[in-house]
Amino acid sequence: MNATWWAVLGTAAGCYGLKLLGLSVPTGLLDRPTVRRFAALAPVALLAALTALQTFSQGSHGLTVDARAAGLAAAGFAAWRRAPFLVVVVTAVLVTAGVRALG
Repeated sequence: MNATWWAVLGTAAGCYGLKLLGLSVPTGLLDRPTVRRFAALAPVALLAALTALQTFSQGSHGLTVDARAAGLAAAGFAAWRRAPFLVVVVTAVLVTAGVRALG
């Protein structure tokens, strides 16, 4: 077994351990307003950070603004106008492709 499989098995064991840890948290702790607010807002913040990183990063050398930013702006506008999710995604794809095609 090579190092890649050990890494996969270690990651799987770690994920299982975290899941088990989450199930063993007392309900009294989960009922606190601060924990509830954190649990509601943390996924949104993490997804926003991931989106920003994938949109504005240029490898490990810094930040850049390119066609992806235009696609993200178009998707944000479509979401703001309460368009269906599929329309938001297609809008982002078409605007990004259009900006890349123009130059």
